[in-house]
Amino acid sequence: MSKSFKVGYTTGVFDLFHIGHLNILKKAKEMCDHLIVGVTTDDQVFQVKNKHAVIPFEERIEIVRHLKYVDLAVPEANTDKIEAWRKLQFDVIFKGDDWKGSPTWKRYEREFSALGVEVIYFPYTAGTSSTILTEVLNKIRLNA
Repeated sequence: MSKSFKVGYTTGVFDLFHIGHLNILKKAKEMCDHLIVGVTTDDQVFQVKNKHAVIPFEERIEIVRHLKYVDLAVPEANTDKIEAWRKLQFDVIFKGDDWKGSPTWKRYEREFSALGVEVIYFPYTAGTSSTILTEVLNKIRLNA
């Protein structure tokens, strides 16, 4: 079976790795021959989310690197997806549909279209959430 795209790209923090993360990577790999995954660095997590990842970057990227759906895991040190494209030359980028319609991703859709790159949104996985898991862990720590 031929895949739709040669090189795909997606990114994430992948903190407290869970089934939603795995589902996104599996769906992405089903659509491309080579899947590159950007794993957000600790500094970038703090800059964007104003919080620290529970799992250190080196461990998060090692987990992602060893998944069978991932061909290459790279650090994501900034959120500029066009800069990532310049380095990695992917022909499709995968993103959660919770970003669809946002000003940032409307701009990316225009910019990527001009470069011949398709943007594909995947449905947000209901259920397990790293944010919820982190909140529960923090409550446990406070009560310990």
